[in-house]
Order: sequence, then structure tokens, then C-alpha cells
Amino acid sequence: MQQSWRLCIPLLVPFVWSATIMASPLPSNSRHFHLDASCAQVFPLFTAQGEKAWAPGWNPDMLSGDTARGSVFRTHHAESETVWIVTDYQPDQYKVSYARIAQGSNMGLVDVACRDEAGGASVSVRYTLTGLNEEGDAFVREFLSDPHYTRFIEEWRTAISAVLSGRAAEPR
Repeated sequence: MQQSWRLCIPLLVPFVWSATIMASPLPSNSRHFHLDASCAQVFPLFTAQGEKAWAPGWNPDMLSGDTARGSVFRTHHAESETVWIVTDYQPDQYKVSYARIAQGSNMGLVDVACRDEAGGASVSVRYTLTGLNEEGDAFVREFLSDPHYTRFIEEWRTAISAVLSGRAAEPR
């Protein structure tokens, strides 16, 4: 009996090794920012249609649904197409999540959450991305790097603040 257990060890090593050694953290970054408006005013700006108010060039092509879980839309930026699917939509909790695939580059998740705080709302934005090839890996590393991601989210804050105050959003 003891002998047969020892024979199983070589069969188990690849499973233990792959689960512990090969696992790597998902490439992700998150930032929070403050807006001078309540979540009730801000949250609709994080839907496919709502983003048109503050993101110049954002023009989603709705393929199915609108804001509900399972709704699908696509966007075009430069020469690339990104397909998005709403994976979670909780307007009563001011949370929305999307899965997205940028054709031939990367795929991942975008999570946005809003909570009311003194003088307005705190918004949290997390991108978790995986490259689909070497170019996609390079894009993900650059996009999620702290300097780039900080600038990217600051552009969100600036553009949304401009819309909330009645000014037109600057092209980005």
C-alpha cells in the first residue's frame, strides 16, 4: 500500500507545480477620484451611452441591450475595434462592470464603482487586462503602468468634471 502511494508522486508534481509556480497575478491597476456631484448624477455617465457626454470620439454601436447585464456594444478608436459586454450592472449600488476585447491586442475587465462622500462622489476605476500576443502584452504593460494609468484616469476626472459644471469636454 505504501509503495503504490509513492508511485503517484510523479503524477501529482505537474499539478502542484503548475498551480503554484505558474500562477501569476493578473495585470491590473485602479484609481479613485472625487467629483463634485452625487453618485445619482455621476453614475449614468459610466454607461455606454452616458460616456458620450464626456469622452470625445466615444460612439458606441449598441449590438444588444442597453445597460443590463449581457448588453453588448462595440467601439472604434483609431484603427482598432473593441467589443464590450456588461457583466454586472447595479445602479442601486452605483456599480458597473464590463468585459472587453480589443481585437488582436488585449482583453479584460473594467470595474467602476461610485460612493457618495462629503461634497460629492468618490469614483473607483479598475482595469484588469491580458495581452493576446506580444504587442498586446506591451500595450497592457504601458497602459497599466502607474504613470500612464494615473494620467488616463485624470483625463476621466477632468472631462467628467467639465461636463458636470456645464463646460464642454476637451478632446482626448
